[in-house]
Amino acid sequence: MNEIRVGTCSWKYPSWSGLVYSGPEADFLREYAEHFNCVEIDQWFWSLFGKGAPRLPKPADVANYRRAVPDDFRFAIKAPNSITLTHSYKKAKSDPLVGNPHFLTVDLFARFLERIEALHDVLGPILFQFEYLNRQKMASRDTFLEQFAAFANRLPDGFLYGLEIRNPKWLDARFFDALQAMSVVPVLISGYWMPFLEDLYAAHSNALRQFPAVVLRLMGNARGGIEKTPSKVWNKVVDPHDAELDAVSRIILDLRAAGPQPFLFINNHYEGSAPLTIERIRERLGIGS
Repeated sequence: MNEIRVGTCSWKYPSWSGLVYSGPEADFLREYAEHFNCVEIDQWFWSLFGKGAPRLPKPADVANYRRAVPDDFRFAIKAPNSITLTHSYKKAKSDPLVGNPHFLTVDLFARFLERIEALHDVLGPILFQFEYLNRQKMASRDTFLEQFAAFANRLPDGFLYGLEIRNPKWLDARFFDALQAMSVVPVLISGYWMPFLEDLYAAHSNALRQFPAVVLRLMGNARGGIEKTPSKVWNKVVDPHDAELDAVSRIILDLRAAGPQPFLFINNHYEGSAPLTIERIRERLGIGS
């Protein structure tokens, strides 16, 4: 039976001292890996800045991350947004859309894989995260799936790829069938106006049970009130989501029993402290720290 992997979205939070870390100057990742069996790397997602070449991971950082964790640890890595943005960021809302020349570029992704080679033996899913795509950015859901399939079909074998979208109406049987055909696993999020995970799973559980893995990400409500707290101290649960944690626990247990490996990643913005949310969901799952 597949191991349940539960971790946080990033780990560099000194305010987790006492919860995860021995102090604010701790060797964060090494101590993190003593508590959790996976983590999501978000920092390399932010790669498109101005007109210069996309920013890719520094080999020294990659090597340091690998040295910090044991062999049975897993990293989920968000692919660079220079690959997943259809258009470059606008400085002002009134600015015209400018196409991103790196969108779904296989060669750029190959360079990214080369940069993270030191982590290949401890990789979990590589996540392709897309923003909400309106008609100005993408003509239709089918157009998106055609373009992404052409990209996915050229990706190297031997890696677990996941797809996250933020267009709630696109999540239907056709979408999950398309992912199966691409050998790409679904990444489902809580927050950002997406469907409730419990409702989504009830509607598509048969399809989701067919994947080798399913990734769940608990993000919070579009970086709302918690994000605006001035102190950015993430050591308390301030917005508990008990009912959803109950539902997510049932989903994870059902997935594991059916075959797919569940990955769960939790953001501080979800309840106020990702490590404490993990404690709460571990109790529901009946797994230890």
